[in-house]
Amino acid sequence: MTGPQQILIVEDEPLIAMMLEDFLEVLDKRAVGTADSVESALARVAQGGIDAAILDLNLRGGERSTPIAEALAERGVPFIFATGSSDEALDPRFRDRPCLTKPFTMDGVQKALESL
Repeated sequence: MTGPQQILIVEDEPLIAMMLEDFLEVLDKRAVGTADSVESALARVAQGGIDAAILDLNLRGGERSTPIAEALAERGVPFIFATGSSDEALDPRFRDRPCLTKPFTMDGVQKALESL
């Protein structure tokens, strides 16, 4: 197995989070946590043991995953942004990061993870 294996999922829609967990299992990756808010994601990032993350760009309550991206970048952990629209404005510091557009496919998730 190559590439990241321990993947954090940050997604506020439970069904989408479960689908990503299933995709990761099929791809021989391991979801090491699922968070639905900036606060819970930052707590999980602080615990360590994450090789990569999939970050929903817009979370419930108007939260954006930018603080999570900052924390991951500081630790050298690669991440993918997940978004429902391709024209959402990404923070300029992270425009070079891979993006997954919803609805996800397993092939899309695999290619995004391989690009890290």
